[in-house]
Amino acid sequence: MDHQQSGAGAAPASNFAQEIDAHPLEFTGSGGEYFRVWIVNVLLTILTLGFYTPWARRRTAQYFYGHTLVAGRPLEFTAQQRRMVMGFVMLVMITIAYNIAVNTGQDTAVSLFLLAGALLAPFIWGSAMRFRLGSTRWRGLRLQFTASWREVYVASWPVFAIALVWIGVFFGIQYLAPESAGALQELAADESGEADLPTMTAAIWGLVVLGLLLSVLCFIRLEYNYKSLLVLRAQVGAESGRWKPVYMDFIKVWAATVAVFLLFVVGISAGLAVLAGGSFALIAGLKDKWGALIFVVFAVAFIAGIFLMFLASAPARAYREARMFQLMWDNIGLSQVARFKCQLRTGRYVLLRIKNLFLTLLTLGLYRPFARVSEYRMKVESVTLHVKGGVDQVAGAMVRQQQQGGIGDALADAAGLDLIG
Repeated sequence: MDHQQSGAGAAPASNFAQEIDAHPLEFTGSGGEYFRVWIVNVLLTILTLGFYTPWARRRTAQYFYGHTLVAGRPLEFTAQQRRMVMGFVMLVMITIAYNIAVNTGQDTAVSLFLLAGALLAPFIWGSAMRFRLGSTRWRGLRLQFTASWREVYVASWPVFAIALVWIGVFFGIQYLAPESAGALQELAADESGEADLPTMTAAIWGLVVLGLLLSVLCFIRLEYNYKSLLVLRAQVGAESGRWKPVYMDFIKVWAATVAVFLLFVVGISAGLAVLAGGSFALIAGLKDKWGALIFVVFAVAFIAGIFLMFLASAPARAYREARMFQLMWDNIGLSQVARFKCQLRTGRYVLLRIKNLFLTLLTLGLYRPFARVSEYRMKVESVTLHVKGGVDQVAGAMVRQQQQGGIGDALADAAGLDLIG
């Protein structure tokens, strides 16, 4: 969307041609400070059976925003508590109604809930982004999300494409093997668990794998569409966001993430194989003495193996998070006024995540606030803001250009849908 000012007293900020100033972002918080915020949030959420959640979210957002300095000035999270509470209550009521419908066997109501959820998902996402950006301020400037609902739904086409893919898979199975499609329907409708599993041929497996592959590609496209729309329709004053990444950049990040995951799985599997070989030798020498101990060793080894395989996903998730953070913050800007550069080192972030994971496990979760602060600090302080014409001059011009009103959607402003924790 284009917004223009015609007054003589406020020249567009994008016209500044002065030198470019660099401002590294800073985070002034500490794990000890945030621990006090976090422990109060956890205790009150438990005591209130979860109803303290909107207050906990607001306190958390205010802490991290207030300690994030952009060009020497902190961010502000200005969301009204009432709106966040109303949004939370609405979400709880919808969840309760859905669970009642599921538990009482109201299949029609469940289907309507799922259909409504699919149709409203883009609307909820757009409302959440309006709420989140509209609640963010810096130097008196309010961020805005100016995408129209048509743009939001156009960007959401991969959601509907996934549904079409699986409809096509079902009809494809019906064409290739009608008896398998009938077995799938019986399996879905059966509540006793006695229905026979369908016969899976090579052609059917190929069709299912194709459906999964297309679904993954659609999911990645949805992430790309939403992130690009969020940046391009984000606005500060009269200046809109600038976006450079392409869809293939997201594909490469996801492909590399899968490779990292497989690498860790192979490494952990090899380690487990070595340990298993030693364990079998030990068990062979003890089998005549401690039969019960052998059972315990096998049980512990099995549980540990499952746990280690679960942990194998942690480095891959950290890798993807770091790469996506780099991709975003190294390729976005604000019109011709400002741009960001990111120097986050992926290897260091993955090692930090692994260390934090083990310390969190060893402390039974009490290290979690320290872990969150350290990861947030590493990401924030890897970003540098480059401003053309000086921060004070540019910010002052954008404050004068800032248009009030007409940005918040009625539902977002009334309900405060904040879906990001």
